[in-house]
Amino acid sequence: MKPQIGIIGGTGLDDPDILEGRTEKYVDTPYGKPSDALILGKIKNVDCVLLARHGRHHTIMPSNINYRANIWALKEENCSHVLVTTACGSLREEIQPGDLVIIDQFIDKTTKRHCTLYDGQHSTLSGVCHIPMAEPFCTKTREVLIETAKKLGLQCHSKGTMITIEGPRFSSRAESLMFRSWGADVINMTTVPEVILAKEAGMSYASIAMATDYDCWKEHEEAVSVDKVLKTLKGNANKATSILLTAIPQIGSMEWTDTLHTLKLLPRVQECEAQEQLRITLRQHGRQEKRIGM
Repeated sequence: MKPQIGIIGGTGLDDPDILEGRTEKYVDTPYGKPSDALILGKIKNVDCVLLARHGRHHTIMPSNINYRANIWALKEENCSHVLVTTACGSLREEIQPGDLVIIDQFIDKTTKRHCTLYDGQHSTLSGVCHIPMAEPFCTKTREVLIETAKKLGLQCHSKGTMITIEGPRFSSRAESLMFRSWGADVINMTTVPEVILAKEAGMSYASIAMATDYDCWKEHEEAVSVDKVLKTLKGNANKATSILLTAIPQIGSMEWTDTLHTLKLLPRVQECEAQEQLRITLRQHGRQEKRIGM
């Protein structure tokens, strides 16, 4: 199976110039329109599809992003992988502004978002999907990103727990301190439900998070602001871009059949197992009623 890479670019990290031979494609999905046009092209002969998460002019706030349409659009373009970039605040002293984090876990503190493709409203996906989420991010893809960052000499943390808040406001100091006590390492507004939907869609998903600030928990440190976030992003966006440009050709040369086969089976297995268990329970219940009636 030849990988095709979907790239979802976060704030300041959605430059279409990373693709060769670019073409634009506007699409619709059963869940509505994605954030913007899909930009199709190649990175060193690997087919890629770039999508600006907030729209190319950054007009869509986190709560209003059509995450389901974005993931569905990439799935319909036959993307096997989804590599994303995201700005985040650091909740740990050792994760300094400008550092990269290849996150491996998340905590969901969102309140308004559609977190499943299996919502009973669309005939494209029927039934209920209780997707396993113990390992939300693709381990194999994460390893490629981590090794690439090391080779490039970038300051990169090989794991971290992302807490995703609803936004668009930043945290209060009390919330920031609470999130630290929960074990969160970084904070943003977009990882959830994106990672969940990608897993339901059977795609390998990995995220490059770039710390822009210390949120507001750190004493004697300037609290997070939009200006501060954008200033750090402007100076460091090339780090995430360099990882993508180096890692994608490597991903394209690797064997992914077993990994992708396992990912694609997860939703079906969960749905089938639930249905089979229900049938068994109903059969057992019927036999019990028959014995009682005798």
